[in-house]
Amino acid sequence: MLHINDLTYSYTQHTAPAVSNARGVVEPGIWLLLGPNGAGKTTLLNLIATLFRPDKGDCTFDGAVMQERRPSLLRRIFFVPDTLTVPTATIEALAKCDARFYPNFSSEVLAENLRAFGLTGREKLADQSLGQRRKAYIAYSLSLGVDLLLLDEPANGLDIDSKKVMRQMMARCVGPDQTVIISTHNIADLRELYDGLMVMQSGHLTMCSSSARITSKISFRHTQLPVPDAIYNEQSAGIYHSLVRNTTGETTDIDYTLLYSALMSPKGQEISWMIHPVTTNETEK
Repeated sequence: MLHINDLTYSYTQHTAPAVSNARGVVEPGIWLLLGPNGAGKTTLLNLIATLFRPDKGDCTFDGAVMQERRPSLLRRIFFVPDTLTVPTATIEALAKCDARFYPNFSSEVLAENLRAFGLTGREKLADQSLGQRRKAYIAYSLSLGVDLLLLDEPANGLDIDSKKVMRQMMARCVGPDQTVIISTHNIADLRELYDGLMVMQSGHLTMCSSSARITSKISFRHTQLPVPDAIYNEQSAGIYHSLVRNTTGETTDIDYTLLYSALMSPKGQEISWMIHPVTTNETEK
C-alpha cells in the first residue's frame, strides 16, 4: 500500500510549490489521476517514483520509505513518463540490459504484449512514430511485474485500436496485489478498470479515494428531469447528469467525467470532503 505523507515540492525557492502538502492512501488496483494542465500531476508522479526529492514529507510503500531509494524497493517500482527516452536501440535490447533488475519480469509476457501490438521488439525505436515507441514501452512496462507502476499519459499517440489493445493488456497483466497510477486526460480509455481516483488541483491532492468508497457516498443519476436533491448537476443533450448522496446503499457506475466536473466546480471541496477528507491521516476502510 502506498502512503503519501505531506509531500511538498517547489522547483525553485522563489516559486509556489508545484505540489503542496499532498496526502493520501493508494491501495492495490488501477488508479486514475486527473487534474488540469499544470496542476502538479507529473510532479507528483516524479516524487512518488523518487526522481524528485521533496522539500517536505515522504512516501512509504508497504512501510518502506521510498525517498531512501533502497535497491530492494526500487526494483518494485517502474515509471513510464510522458516524454520517452529509451537508452537502447530496441525494446529487445532494453529488456536484455534492464529487466534483470526486476525479479518478476517475464520474457513470455513481453513477447505476448509485443505481439498484441503487432511488434517484435527488434524495431529501431529511433525510426518509429511516437505511437509505436509508446506501444513498445507499455508492452515492456507491463511485463516487469512491478508492485507499483506509474504511467504518465500512456495513451498519447495511440490510435483507437491500440487503445483497445492496451486496455485488454492492462486487464490481463495487472494482478490483484499490484498498484498502478495512470495520469491521463482521456478518461474513457480505461474506464472499466479504475479502482480509485486521485485528483490534483493547483498543487493540492484534493481527492484520493477508492471507487468503492466513492460509490458508497454518492450516486450518479442520468435523468430527463432535474433531480431536486442533487449535490451537483449539469445538462447535456436534454439529459440531466447529477450527483446525489447515496442514502440507500445501492451502488451506481461512476461517471468519472461528471465527478471531475463537479470537483472542479465551486462545490468541489464540499463533494471531496463528503467522499473522503484526504487532509487527515485516516486510512480508507
